[in-house]
Amino acid sequence: MIRHCVFVKLRNDVDATERTAIHADLEALRQVIDGMDAVKFSANVSPEPFARGFTHGFTIDFRDAAARDAYLVHEAHQRAGARLVAALEGGTDGLLVFDLEI
Repeated sequence: MIRHCVFVKLRNDVDATERTAIHADLEALRQVIDGMDAVKFSANVSPEPFARGFTHGFTIDFRDAAARDAYLVHEAHQRAGARLVAALEGGTDGLLVFDLEI
């Protein structure tokens, strides 16, 4: 299994409605991408001082690397990703992606 971890620096002007819409776009990908499983979202709740400005994050579990790779190039992911990047401080500079093999 691959756990796709994404950490973001949301702009201050991105309201709760837009955050919910971004999450819904990503969650909807489960309906069109085979092997895409659990999607979890949260604001950073760590008491440690190491967030480096990252305010929110989400994880997506994929059955395997092939499912993750299909997600990366899927047109629906490209659209959802563009919406997410538009909401970030500095565009892709406000994004950290890290995949773990579980």
